[in-house]
Amino acid sequence: MDFTPTEAQTEARDLAARIFGDLATHERLGAAGTGSDPELWKALTEAGLVAAVEELGLLGLVLLLEEQGRTTAQVPYAASCVYGQLAIAAHGTSAQRERLLPGIGAGSVVVTGAFPAQAAVRPSASGRLSGAVPVVPWLREATHVLVADAERRLWLVPVGAETGVEEVELTAPWSAGRLTLHAAPAERLGSDPAAYADMLATARTAFAGLQAGVCEGSLARAVAHTNTREQFGRPLATRQAVQLRAADAHMDTEAIRVTAYEAAWRRDAGLPYVTHALTAAWWASEAGQRVVHTGQHLHGGTGADVGHPAHRHFLWGRQLDAYLGSGGEVLQELGELIASGD
Repeated sequence: MDFTPTEAQTEARDLAARIFGDLATHERLGAAGTGSDPELWKALTEAGLVAAVEELGLLGLVLLLEEQGRTTAQVPYAASCVYGQLAIAAHGTSAQRERLLPGIGAGSVVVTGAFPAQAAVRPSASGRLSGAVPVVPWLREATHVLVADAERRLWLVPVGAETGVEEVELTAPWSAGRLTLHAAPAERLGSDPAAYADMLATARTAFAGLQAGVCEGSLARAVAHTNTREQFGRPLATRQAVQLRAADAHMDTEAIRVTAYEAAWRRDAGLPYVTHALTAAWWASEAGQRVVHTGQHLHGGTGADVGHPAHRHFLWGRQLDAYLGSGGEVLQELGELIASGD
């Protein structure tokens, strides 16, 4: 395995770091509330950082999502790249790719995903969907939703008159909503029976990469704080207990990163990677919540301030923990998959 980024991946990552660093400031994030930042979204799409994902691969996307996570930038970048760009590129028909990918790359089409499979969503004989999904992240920003039905077939649903969107607040400001479908028009995304498993594993890997960035951003803030905050005439960072907590958080962050890199690299190389994606999801869920708790704890009373940047990383880390599934749930699924030999 070689996780060394290609020249194109490195250039894209550096460009993303500059855009997120310049525009995802604490003041702008606060002004966005629970919605997204349209100026930041425009900057990302005009820079080609959505359209380039198909060429950069899943490992390239993970590198870009780390940059988003470091700043907790409020844009539907992960969702639209995974459930839109990568899903349609991998499993859409040629007509679907030609019709939808340019709009996704330009940002005028924003796709999110109602995952995992929802038994309550069922298609009619004519291909119209009915049912409800309680929580869909970034639904209030989306023009399309990738939905999995009870039989794990993928459907692309335009957000319109037959789709009800009710605002839902999550732990993190992800512009989420409850999706209700009333015989909504939908188009099947390809016909490959393995498409659902591939997209679920892709999403788990990508959001694990996002969690790696969130954790790194949280830890970086904690290190900066403890190096400048003094207690009894000495920086907090000189205390052994502080150093040990920070070291454990660093090791957890690296574990999330390397398992996400491995799963992404294997997908790009055409190798089996579903169990590796589950491993990355487990680390992102189980270790991720430890890291953001540490980041907030090392800020002392400041970390409890809901307006402080450290608290934003805490909220994102806990939301990703919930979105990926608790560590126990993911571990059970991984164990069952290994036992089945699939």
